[in-house]
Amino acid sequence: MNSFRFHVVSLLGLALLLGSTGWIAAQNSVTETARAVNPKLVKLFGTGGFKGLPSYGTGVLVSPKGYILTVNNHILTSNDLRVHLYDGRSYNAKAVAREPDLDIALLKIEQDVDFLPHYEIAKEAARPLAEAGDFILAFSNCFQVATRDEPMSVQRGVIAAHTELRGRRGVFDAPFSGEVYFVDAIANNPGAAGGIITNRKGEFLGIIGRELKNTLTDTWINYAVRVQASVNYLDDEKKSTSMNVAKFVDEVIAGKYKARDKIKREERALYTGLILVPNAVSATPPYVEEVIPGSPAAIAGLKPDDLIVYVEGELAPTISAYRNIMKFIPPNTPEIKVDVQRGTRLHNFRLKVTEAPKVKAAN
Repeated sequence: MNSFRFHVVSLLGLALLLGSTGWIAAQNSVTETARAVNPKLVKLFGTGGFKGLPSYGTGVLVSPKGYILTVNNHILTSNDLRVHLYDGRSYNAKAVAREPDLDIALLKIEQDVDFLPHYEIAKEAARPLAEAGDFILAFSNCFQVATRDEPMSVQRGVIAAHTELRGRRGVFDAPFSGEVYFVDAIANNPGAAGGIITNRKGEFLGIIGRELKNTLTDTWINYAVRVQASVNYLDDEKKSTSMNVAKFVDEVIAGKYKARDKIKREERALYTGLILVPNAVSATPPYVEEVIPGSPAAIAGLKPDDLIVYVEGELAPTISAYRNIMKFIPPNTPEIKVDVQRGTRLHNFRLKVTEAPKVKAAN
């Protein structure tokens, strides 16, 4: 009996030992990744920030000569923008270029530096997209926990989803509305904007965005703009072209980037031909009052008194929610999916988007 107990205790001890060894090994692997990533990040400090907004942030080095990629936020307007490197060195920096619709900016350390650890954005953007459920690490100077040679904060989590960003800061909508990674870590804190999420190997997946609320649920969201993110616009010659994160960084460093105050999006509003009931109260449901003859809605088969329930798979409980969803659908979308309740049944329609005719204004 004593021998049996001894073997049981021995087996339990071995299991605990192996379990703790595995945990230590996993912890060491994350620690090594953090040690490799931290030198490629910087702490940013500005002065004279707006009330309620932090005067500090985060950036990522994308050149050995001190170019820094970060979020296009308020601290970049500071007359005394400071950069703290991983080894404690402190420098002045200035904003070189901004890409408003991607909500990113590129800074440059004003003093001569070289051989700084950095990410090669073109190489990182060429990697396959991460998938929902993938393990991630979030690095940032959230809550200003680090200065000089102190390391960045590190959080663990997984990618919950990647889908379109629909958020706002106060009464202002998010500048970027493309697809982002949503993460289950509380990563988007004061000062975290401009930080990054990586995989277990430390490969660059996305840029942590500013603090935003979901416009559909009014809840805080945690997300990162994918390093592969891009936007479409019309250039000065009215030609359709695109801009992505890697292209932006490369053009700025090469001196070929042409600054724009705002990207010129293709000017073709989404026309459906639907006229909704008056938005009398804040929670007015999106009932159809009229369908303009010959419009996409009429051709698709929508009728007055239809209740719009979903647009492109997004729930539209009110007229305001419906209009907000429509606002974030790209202007070059060929068709949109609309689900409506007619009587007691749900009907699915696909509306072919066309140019709006010069007739009665419609929603």
